Amino acid sequence: MDRTSDRTAQDGPPHLEVSAVSLSAAVLPLLAAGSSSASAASSPSPSPTPSAPTVPSLREAHESATNAAGWVEENWSTWLAIGLRVLLILVIAVVLRAVVRRAITKLIERMNRRGGASGGTALSGLLVNAERRRQRSEAIGSVLRSVASFLILGTAALMVLGTFQINLAPLLASAGVAGVAIGFGARNLVTDFLSGVFMILEDQYGVGDSIDAGVASGEVIEVGLRVTKLRGADGEIWYVRNGEVKRIGNLSQGWSTAGVDVTVRSDEDLDKVKETLTAVGERMSKEEPWNEMLWGPIETLGLDSVLLDSMVVRVSAKTMPGKSLTVERELRWRIKRAFDAAGIAIVGGATVPLEGAPAAADPTAGVAAPSAYASTVSPQSIAASPIPPPSTSK
Repeated sequence: MDRTSDRTAQDGPPHLEVSAVSLSAAVLPLLAAGSSSASAASSPSPSPTPSAPTVPSLREAHESATNAAGWVEENWSTWLAIGLRVLLILVIAVVLRAVVRRAITKLIERMNRRGGASGGTALSGLLVNAERRRQRSEAIGSVLRSVASFLILGTAALMVLGTFQINLAPLLASAGVAGVAIGFGARNLVTDFLSGVFMILEDQYGVGDSIDAGVASGEVIEVGLRVTKLRGADGEIWYVRNGEVKRIGNLSQGWSTAGVDVTVRSDEDLDKVKETLTAVGERMSKEEPWNEMLWGPIETLGLDSVLLDSMVVRVSAKTMPGKSLTVERELRWRIKRAFDAAGIAIVGGATVPLEGAPAAADPTAGVAAPSAYASTVSPQSIAASPIPPPSTSK
């Protein structure tokens, strides 16, 4: 009894305390809910208000920054590798372009010096002068440098695109198809361009040359890779496509020949004619500016043709390129004045009868034209013959 009462006395209060705590814990929420529902029922419902923007907390901002830093830390090596590769490609392209352009310039200068050293003869000096060689070398160097820059920079651009993991197969295929289409549509343009390149490389003509291009002739005032611009004799400007030129006659390379035909009577003294022409040539060769235009003596080549009442004496001279017509005009002027002073008559065109000689009678003046009626078998004679009478015999 004592132990039981003691145990009961000892255990009783805790059981009562737990029950009171649990009861209060269960009743208080109910009371709070009832009071809140009662207050909600008694008070009017509030009007809805717009929700304020959610401001991230410090913890969320810290988590976002941590995620971004982790993503950058994971990919920075890839970005660095791509950047370094692109930088390396660009540096190599720029350096290679500069080296190639400098090599082309050195090569052109060496070829120019070699051409000048080997061109010590008079013939080579007449064919190509220093200024012409310089212009040609500059044109060739410009074309080669442009082609080299296009190839190097184009290849570098494709390599940079490949570094960014861009699929170049569709791009190259499209470029190939476009190139074929452009090639078919612009074949004349390609022909003109290639003809212009070879024209410059072969030094067929240059600015200031007088050429005969077949389709047009005149002085070259501009040379391009596609079109050559000429100025004609009357001042007109011709635009000639390089692909349309099949032949070129350059009147400004080497030298020109001035030739004058002097027609005199057949009874003139040839020695006197030759002496007069020789004196005119010597006097003209010593006067300016003809002494610079004439690259050789004025020679009397002799009789070019002999007719019944006239003969032609040929006079020729080697002149500066493009100055043959000027020299010919001046030479005719001087020959005419010298012949007038020497009493030598110049004739030309149709044959001229000699002075004092009677005009020859026409041998066919007294001869009648043949008649068709002279032949008895001609259609005219048969048609004009009388009709025979009809036969009366039976």
